[in-house]
Amino acid sequence: MRIHSFSTGRVRVRPDQVRGRGGGVIRRLNVLRDTGWTPPLPIHAWAVEHPEGLIVVDTGEVHEASGARYYPAAHPYYRRSLRVDVHESDEIDRQLQRAGLSAEQVRWVVLTHLHTDHAGGLRHFRNAEIVLSADEWAAGRGLGGWARGYLPHLWPRWLTPRTIRFTGDPVGDFPAGHPLTEAGDVVLVPTPGHTHGHLSVIVRRDRQPDLLLAGDASYTQQLMLDGVVDGVSIDERAAHDTLLRLQRHTRSSPTVYLPAHDPDSARRFRRGQTVPS
Repeated sequence: MRIHSFSTGRVRVRPDQVRGRGGGVIRRLNVLRDTGWTPPLPIHAWAVEHPEGLIVVDTGEVHEASGARYYPAAHPYYRRSLRVDVHESDEIDRQLQRAGLSAEQVRWVVLTHLHTDHAGGLRHFRNAEIVLSADEWAAGRGLGGWARGYLPHLWPRWLTPRTIRFTGDPVGDFPAGHPLTEAGDVVLVPTPGHTHGHLSVIVRRDRQPDLLLAGDASYTQQLMLDGVVDGVSIDERAAHDTLLRLQRHTRSSPTVYLPAHDPDSARRFRRGQTVPS
């Protein structure tokens, strides 16, 4: 296998989103009240050249999102708490081209979740099989999805994903897993909390540490190790349980932990730097 790390642009959010403050509704309100901004954070996506087919994990955002009118003005979060900087050259199709690959080659696109900075680039993958959790697909659609922070009106009309229910055997500290590949070396595991159906992807490699592509299960490795729930998680209890599982899993098995917005993810990936035991 050959794995590629892409940063599909940058995003700035409120500090209280990255490190949640307070509990329940107050935690989410604090994000809207916060007047500060984080430094620009990467929007990571990943490509796995696998003998069974090319896999993309998350699709990043599109360049139109940098415009003031792309996101709905009536949505308080998008109006107040998000700033995106994506150029056309940052989009996932261009990133694949620079790596000698193409969007048309992709067999599977795995979405950790359906938030727009992870699903915005779906339009480039009409020929791929889109894979996400059944809980995520149910949570994201319609007016209910809009109220939960999704933007289903921006999804491609052709989107008919393969949805996964986690009913298989346990995978390490996760209650179940779903092998994406027949070889069993790319495995999806449930990591709910940030969204109801959030998942992560474990890539097992010969004689090298596992990679854990964690989406937004935490915003940084350190916040995962500290057990800090972010400010926008839809289910605080599930998010905390996920962080505990991630702590146990990454400490018990050599793992390079790679959240989507951690400024250090690309460096850890290049160096093969595992989570401290």
